Amino acid sequence: MLRHMTIAEIEKLALTLPEKQRATLAANLLDSLHGVLADDDEGIAEALRRDADLQANPTQAISLSELDEQIKSRRG
Repeated sequence: MLRHMTIAEIEKLALTLPEKQRATLAANLLDSLHGVLADDDEGIAEALRRDADLQANPTQAISLSELDEQIKSRRG
């Protein structure tokens, strides 16, 4: 008979699985959350809007090194 397990216990057991099995488990769990993670157009509209903004004003763009510097400065 299965006993009631806590999320912490399940997580501890899951973390002992080999990487491929953990990845499969994670994918299956994420797939089971359709209603929670639903995005009608999967973010396509936002991506297209941002792309259009950059096309209209390319000076908005920053380089990868500038992004890295901004992240570093936020971390202190």
